[in-house]
Amino acid sequence: MNKDKLLARVSALGFAMHEYRLFCDTHPDNAEALELLNSYKKKYQLAKEEYEKQFGPLTLNGYNSDEWLQDPWPWENNAD
Repeated sequence: MNKDKLLARVSALGFAMHEYRLFCDTHPDNAEALELLNSYKKKYQLAKEEYEKQFGPLTLNGYNSDEWLQDPWPWENNAD
């Protein structure tokens, strides 16, 4: 999977995980929602690990790297 598609997947899974977490905060006895939350957590973690393995860390999480400086800045992309 290319970098943009994988990052979009990580973002979508993170969003879904966050939304289910909010729902579970207000519906703590909903077993189906809790199951879906745990499912999205696992999928998010796997997608995040895959992205970081291929393209580097998404967050610092103990890393002190300047790899992100090597990528082009948004205004440096040549949109034809």
